[in-house]
Formats: sequence, C-alpha cells, structure tokens
Amino acid sequence: MKAMQSTIPRALVTGSQMVCSDNTGARLVEIVSVDRYHGVRRRQPCMGVGDVATVSVKKGTPDMRRKLEKAVVIRQKKEIRRPNGIRLSFEDNAMVLINERGEPKGTEIKGPVPREIAERFPKIASMATIIV
Repeated sequence: MKAMQSTIPRALVTGSQMVCSDNTGARLVEIVSVDRYHGVRRRQPCMGVGDVATVSVKKGTPDMRRKLEKAVVIRQKKEIRRPNGIRLSFEDNAMVLINERGEPKGTEIKGPVPREIAERFPKIASMATIIV
C-alpha cells in the first residue's frame, strides 16, 4: 500500500456512522474497529481518509444488514491539507466496502473521490465518477 502524501487528520472515531457510497446494498455503516491502529491506552481508535476499518452495516438490504465488513474511508468533512497548500474538504463522510485484497465489492461509486484514494486504491479510482 502506497504512503499518503497529504496530511490527513484522523477525525473519525469508532462508533461513527456514515454513508456507504457504493451499490453493494449497504446504505449506513458504523465503524467497529480500525485496522492497523496502534494507539495509546484508553484512547479511542481514530481514522481518516484512506484508512481501512471493520464496519457493521446498520441500514441496507436485509441480506447486508448486521454483517461485519471491511471498508475504506473515501470522504471526510474535516479538511485535508495537500503538500502544495490546498485544503480539501467534503460535504459528508463516506465509505466504500472492500474485500480482503482491497478491491471494492460494488461496481460503481457515487460522489467524488480524492486523489489520495486514487493513488492508494487504483480499483476504486477506476470506478469513481469524479476524482478531486
């Protein structure tokens, strides 16, 4: 997995609910745990754009609900600072469900995807409608 070039603030904690922005059947997901997070005692695990988490599907089709899935954050409201000084923020927090190899489970992604995700997850970039 390629390293992030931008400064990504980790603004999403466990328990955060957000929109699932693909066509897998899940509409609302909740973060259960953050993968590859090694924190401090009693600190809430946090994540930002490009981080992978285990999520629970809260709303969606009956066969998707109450299942644990892997997902990656593709948008967050808290601004991202790029090396050239531009600050980028989105209207909502959104995730995309992925499999074990980091490939998306759905076939299309609704809404914009930042360039940082496109560099790190090329399959997600190929399905995105807009890359910012």
